[in-house]
Amino acid sequence: MAKLLAVSDEVVEKLWTDQVRRLDVDLVLGAGDLPFDYLEYLASALDRPCVFVPGNHDPDLGGYTNVRGLWTRAGMPADWPGPAGGVNVDGAVVDVAGLRIAGLGGSVRYRGGPNQWTERQQARRARRMARLAGWRRLRDGRGVDVLLTHSPPAGCGDLPDDPPHRGFACLHDTVRRLRPKLLLHGHIHPHGAATPDRRLGDTRVVNVVGYQVFEVVPDGP
Repeated sequence: MAKLLAVSDEVVEKLWTDQVRRLDVDLVLGAGDLPFDYLEYLASALDRPCVFVPGNHDPDLGGYTNVRGLWTRAGMPADWPGPAGGVNVDGAVVDVAGLRIAGLGGSVRYRGGPNQWTERQQARRARRMARLAGWRRLRDGRGVDVLLTHSPPAGCGDLPDDPPHRGFACLHDTVRRLRPKLLLHGHIHPHGAATPDRRLGDTRVVNVVGYQVFEVVPDGP
């Protein structure tokens, strides 16, 4: 069993202090739109890996490659703008802390800027990521434990009448293909309102704006 600290969108001041060390977790997950130095602090204070996806207010992290500690972009040396030591799982699948995690960052496009996608663009990215997960499952028999996204699925905790905060319809198909135990998302600020968990099939969909702690049993072959 792995224990997760999931954070998104809103800095929780008590976590940006030594109090966070009271949380006995195996992994930090970031669902976007947080200061990168906040994610760095959480990972450092807890001495645990950090996996994240970018939100629509985060900088463009596309095109960066790390080879033996040297970051490059378009073949040239570059400074990585993301959190030091963090693993960007946007459009990717990674195995960390005994869990298989897939990710899709960004929001519905509502103006110019990075990490914003049309429904068609996000669907294409989702299909590519699902193929990666499928190849891994064929290789070792393990499925995805956590789908980490910035935006929720359409009609599943989003705000359909608020264009920047609509969810992605393509996430329904992604969940059907991957069948993760958890879909963790941010982007939708509760502003004090209750945010009940939702379900897509057997997948529990959770808004982690602020923070949430979970225990997950990894999928087996």
